[in-house]
Amino acid sequence: MGKVLIIGAGGVGTVVAHKVAQNKDVFTEIMLASRTKSKCDAIAEAIGGNKIQTAQVDADNVEDLKRLFNSFKPELVINVALPYQDLTIMDACLACGVNYLDTANYEPKEEAKYEYSWQWAYQEKFKEAGLTAILGCGFDPGVTSVFTAYAAKHHFDEIHYLDIVDCNAGDHGKAFATNFNPEINIREVTQKGKYWEDGKWVETEPHAIHKPLNYPNIGPKESYVIYHEELESLVKNFPTLRRARFWMTFGQEYLTHLRVIQNIGMARINPIIYNGVEIVPIQFLKAVLPDPGELGENYTGETSIGCRIKGIKDGKERTYYVYNNCSHEAAYKETGAQGVSYTTGVPATIGAIMFMKGLWRKPGVYNVEEFNPDPFMEQLNKQGLPWHELFDVDLEM
Repeated sequence: MGKVLIIGAGGVGTVVAHKVAQNKDVFTEIMLASRTKSKCDAIAEAIGGNKIQTAQVDADNVEDLKRLFNSFKPELVINVALPYQDLTIMDACLACGVNYLDTANYEPKEEAKYEYSWQWAYQEKFKEAGLTAILGCGFDPGVTSVFTAYAAKHHFDEIHYLDIVDCNAGDHGKAFATNFNPEINIREVTQKGKYWEDGKWVETEPHAIHKPLNYPNIGPKESYVIYHEELESLVKNFPTLRRARFWMTFGQEYLTHLRVIQNIGMARINPIIYNGVEIVPIQFLKAVLPDPGELGENYTGETSIGCRIKGIKDGKERTYYVYNNCSHEAAYKETGAQGVSYTTGVPATIGAIMFMKGLWRKPGVYNVEEFNPDPFMEQLNKQGLPWHELFDVDLEM
């Protein structure tokens, strides 16, 4: 059938809409929906040619979602809304017989904590309904998980050490801005660090572990261990892992702003009363910060995201580094969005292609590394995120 509904009209939704529209041999009908229909209309107009229908929907409201699903009758929903809305969208999918794909796992609005337990709990419901739910199909999580699965399938008998490395060496010219939803971004990078070692989780203070790492075509950048959601599914699905960590680069100016935001209480997620009105400080902050979707025009530089892996093949130790570099300028030229949105939106589109072609389709709830990585890796090269691999190199770990 090829009918797809995209929920979310931010930077990532913009990229997904563009890329889905480019793959007209796979997607026969496309709808883009969000709380603010005018945003969807602007994206559809930029793409042109009446390729995309638009609609208004409140993704917090299951009944509202059901009305839209029953009206449009999509085969697949691509959820690029907020992580708080994952469960309401999954509930609506179950009620209406629609398959599901997202890029970020659920987190409760009232607590800065994300884990897969809430979504994994839907496994039997989706199985019984004969529906597929694909979790975490952005870049990280998403491509990084597929990279790991590809390495395990082709290059290792056992993976022992995994370091996911995420560098944004771009410059948007703003004093302080986040590359995706500020509320989600700040919650993510200010929580305690956590990594997997010797069969257990090790917790650290935020940004306590850091070192300069060298990134292809970029050079050395100070990189910090933070917790990231794909670690939870990867250590479950690759039990030979002895250690798994996630590293992200931050500039000193960014970290200084972040500390100030925390110290003055603007990162708080619990409500306060201001002039008799209840507001959440971090949501107010989001309203005054630059819109991540509008950073692209003046964004220069590139991202570099990949997996550095050490393990055993044919009884011998080997190392492997697989990565993608993405130009902010090229991403903006193609889709009107910056590279961070592009690197999330393209893999979501590829995951949808995998589903529509029947390559990633089985009843239940699955993380992307549980599917065959090969056709996904092939599409990365075709859809704008070419990958490179290095063997037996110094992983700096």
